[in-house]
Amino acid sequence: MCKGLATLPATCLKSAKDIKHKISFLLQKPEPHAADQKEIKEKTVTAAVKRVPDAAEVEKWKESFSHVMSSELGRTVFTTFLKSEFSQENVYFWIACEDYKKTSPSKLATKAKQIYQQYVDADAPNEVNLDAATREKTRRGIESGSPSCFDEAQKMIYTLMEKDSYRRFLKSNHIQDLCQKEKNTAQEKKECDWVDSRQVLAGGA
Repeated sequence: MCKGLATLPATCLKSAKDIKHKISFLLQKPEPHAADQKEIKEKTVTAAVKRVPDAAEVEKWKESFSHVMSSELGRTVFTTFLKSEFSQENVYFWIACEDYKKTSPSKLATKAKQIYQQYVDADAPNEVNLDAATREKTRRGIESGSPSCFDEAQKMIYTLMEKDSYRRFLKSNHIQDLCQKEKNTAQEKKECDWVDSRQVLAGGA
């Protein structure tokens, strides 16, 4: 240690070290926008393996796309399917739009710009499939600060998923595997109930 630092009180040296540590931590911290995007994706994708949906849930998903999208687990399973087709940006955009509707007015402008740059802009890293007119209308809506600026684009992507991806989803291994798992679970439960009843009878005898 140089002589100048050696003459400083120990408390000053400790404070300097603390400040240096905090600066290092802040430099390594990801940008808020990047962190938000990662959080949205992780929330959407990770919950799928936590539990297997029951037969009633899967049957509802087969009835209509709205049942899939209104169910958190349904969206998660559907997102997993979209990832297999490399089109997961569609559901991420839809979720981002839903989140935008719940944003406080003071943060709408910032959130709108982030969503536009992430999904709508022609050079967006996760660009969704929108026609030029809808893309331009969305851009103008953002500039005017409209709370409904993404409504038309969100509806278009929803329809695209419903008419295209959802139909393939119903025929995919994702749904077939869930149905099979549910059958296996039901069979195992039936067998366990049968064994338990035998044990009860044997104990009673």
